Amino acid sequence: MTADGGVVAGPDGRPRCPWGLSTEDYVAYHDSEWGRPVRGDDALFERLSLEAFQSGLSWITILRRREGFREAFASFKIASVAEFTDADRDRLLADPGIIRNRAKVDATIANARALAEWSAGELTALIWSHAPGPGRRAPRTTADIPAVTDESTALAKDLKKRGIRFVGPTTAYALMQACGLVNDHLAACAFRESVTGDASLTGAP
Repeated sequence: MTADGGVVAGPDGRPRCPWGLSTEDYVAYHDSEWGRPVRGDDALFERLSLEAFQSGLSWITILRRREGFREAFASFKIASVAEFTDADRDRLLADPGIIRNRAKVDATIANARALAEWSAGELTALIWSHAPGPGRRAPRTTADIPAVTDESTALAKDLKKRGIRFVGPTTAYALMQACGLVNDHLAACAFRESVTGDASLTGAP
């Protein structure tokens, strides 16, 4: 990372957000996934669940176990996880391929059961309704990137009101960053403009 938290040139010479060069796993995630718009209830349930598991840990810990999580949680299909039994819960708490945190496992199953009662597309619509409007300035350094925003606070509040557990404003903002509701690639990052074709998410340079 540069002293001012600005972009760093990768091995290919292309400037990237500094965190995106800290491990090989992060390079691939930064370049091809982070900040790209995600829609679809099951896809967003996966992101919401993984962000909850990440709470108190580094994201790399979750990223390296993501395939294990997908296998353990039926590819995060809401309808399938909603049907998990006590035996499934015991199986998850014994699975070394995931984070075996009882509160987070219970919250993921409970969230699936709550979401199974929602209409198709309702989770996607709720989450995306909290995307900030156009004109958001592109961050120039990591110091310009907030941990919490008014929008993430409102999103967390709305999700909790609807029975979704283990989500707070910080987790909600991480979800917004990862799923393209906001574009927090630094202004000079080579991948900033490639993450979305929606100009309203690009922000002012």
